[in-house]
Amino acid sequence: MKVLTVVLCVCALCWPATTIRAQKPDQADGLPDLNALIEDRHAPENAGPALTLDEVERMALARNPEIAVAVRRVVMAEASVPAAGALDDPELMYRGWGVPLSQPWNYNAAQNMFMVTQALPGPGKRSLRTSVANSDVAEAKDELAGTRLRVRVEVGKAFYGLLSAQDELRVHDEHVAIARQAIEAARIRYTVGQVPQQDLLKAQLGLTRLGEHMIRFDRDVEVARAQLNTLVGRDPAASLEVRGDYGLVAPLPSAASLEQLALQSRPDLLAAEAAVEKSRRQQSLAKKAYVPDFTASAGYMLMPSGSTTRNDYMLEGSMTLPWLNHRKHDADIAEADSAVTEQDAELAAMRTAAFGQIQESLAEAQAAQKFAALYQDSLRPQAEATLHAAVIAYENNQTDFLNLLDSQMAVVDIQLAAIQAMGDFSMRMSDLELAVGAPIDPTQPAAATSAQEGQQ
Repeated sequence: MKVLTVVLCVCALCWPATTIRAQKPDQADGLPDLNALIEDRHAPENAGPALTLDEVERMALARNPEIAVAVRRVVMAEASVPAAGALDDPELMYRGWGVPLSQPWNYNAAQNMFMVTQALPGPGKRSLRTSVANSDVAEAKDELAGTRLRVRVEVGKAFYGLLSAQDELRVHDEHVAIARQAIEAARIRYTVGQVPQQDLLKAQLGLTRLGEHMIRFDRDVEVARAQLNTLVGRDPAASLEVRGDYGLVAPLPSAASLEQLALQSRPDLLAAEAAVEKSRRQQSLAKKAYVPDFTASAGYMLMPSGSTTRNDYMLEGSMTLPWLNHRKHDADIAEADSAVTEQDAELAAMRTAAFGQIQESLAEAQAAQKFAALYQDSLRPQAEATLHAAVIAYENNQTDFLNLLDSQMAVVDIQLAAIQAMGDFSMRMSDLELAVGAPIDPTQPAAATSAQEGQQ
């Protein structure tokens, strides 16, 4: 009987449990609510097949509303490029000269002129305007890449949040039935006087705490599912299940290699570089203000009746004189120079901030990885060994029920903490990828180390 009781208690109290009909039947008034809470939980209907992280990311990249808006901005920027370098519209003009006031309808006595005029920008201005428009396209594309990166990272964090919550609930649900059997066995032992009342009360308290955990797990699942559904463009209340692992074996690259990768991949840094290039082209365009613009016109003139030549043509040309307007053009050039200086300073500041973010994210990821490894490699085996020793001691009357219960609850807490630590590590890796601007390559640290050794 004692061995059966130990087995039931170990299997039950080691995992989230339900209720306990403690003391006497009339003393368990607080337990039906907990029992009803557990029985009220059920799997979501029409959840469909569980999705992997890659599948969810593909859905988000195809359906996310923010990405769709960024794509339209790129299309708009590309549509403006042809117009930036195009010529102004030609002008068609008519002039009637010398119409007699006494005969305002007599156009045979007037000089009738029809003229077509075309404005021609100075050499090099059209190509510079096109290059500025192309810089706008590059900025829009970098912003699109940044939006995709941010959405992908948010998807990863929501995915791992949902995966951790699902694992916690799975651990809880797998042992509900066993827990009920163990509680019933404990109640029987109390009824026949084999355990004191305080043992049963403490067991009841521990099970109530597990019920509290279950409420939090349910909340975490619903919140993560709503976030993930929103990111993939679905109804936030839609059913969704995920599957995958936490990738704890991936080594972390060095900070130097991550910084180099960020300079090549981080979208906001690339967008800042495109903005610098755009400001330099605008500076060149501003300096082109001292290159004159031209206007060319050609026309046909119908002379008055009786003129020696009735049909004539005319050519006309004009050009601007920018040298006579130094104040305006010098101010425009100075403004363009200031913009270049500002963009350079902003790019330098963004790089410094990015490197700081990489250092912080890397430190967080390294700490999270150590915590996860500690739970996986040390704390969990130690807690299970302690529980095994407590079971043997209890079977041989060398310890009491409370020590056994404490060991069982310690295993439960460490199992749940291990899941949380693994999920936290995966989320910190998502933050690190956001700081770097690209997926982390597990082979990168070894390659970087080998390169450094070769240089030495």
